[in-house]
Amino acid sequence: MTKLAVFDCDGTLVDGQADVLFAMNHAFELARLPLPDAAQVRRLVGLSLPVAIRELAPEAEQLQQQALTENYKTAFRTRREEGLLHEPLYDGIAELLHNLHANGWSLAVATGKSDRGLSACLASHGLTELFVSLQTADRHPSKPHPAMLEAALFEAGAQPAQAVMIGDTSFDMQMATAAHVRAVGVSWGYHAPEELHATGADYVADSMAELRAELGRFA
Repeated sequence: MTKLAVFDCDGTLVDGQADVLFAMNHAFELARLPLPDAAQVRRLVGLSLPVAIRELAPEAEQLQQQALTENYKTAFRTRREEGLLHEPLYDGIAELLHNLHANGWSLAVATGKSDRGLSACLASHGLTELFVSLQTADRHPSKPHPAMLEAALFEAGAQPAQAVMIGDTSFDMQMATAAHVRAVGVSWGYHAPEELHATGADYVADSMAELRAELGRFA
């Protein structure tokens, strides 16, 4: 039986909040708009970028929101090209992924990142070859729409009952619920455990050991 573990990226696999905040502040500075609240920016990590921008600048005109989106992308890309991007893996994630892969799991990612951003992130940590499916905001509606998760199921040849979605936000839990996939939250990301439970989490892991144990019970 195929077992599929689908991971969110930011806040679940890696902690990239410093770069997200830098790029968002840069975009708003260029637009001569007040800088967004850092806590609100972190809460929106996981949504597709245009959706997050609309949440952060709801009174801006559409063209200005589009400019904010493009300036964010440019700032993030420039930071990567200059070698300043810092997206560290959470402790124990690499070992967990390798162990799951060695034990016959299929692995996938469903993220609000772009194709380019996800590819660069995974490649920088030597993890690309572990995944059978990479789903990003470039080709799907924003979370919590289930399209990314449904595509991962299709590419992995798995049924919803054979899959688990692991993420740190309510968007991930709602997406899993919409796709009829088991939802497992992690507490080290950007949304509080009580929010994850309230939006459909079947379980919330407080440590990598707890996550490993929970996935070990999955059948």
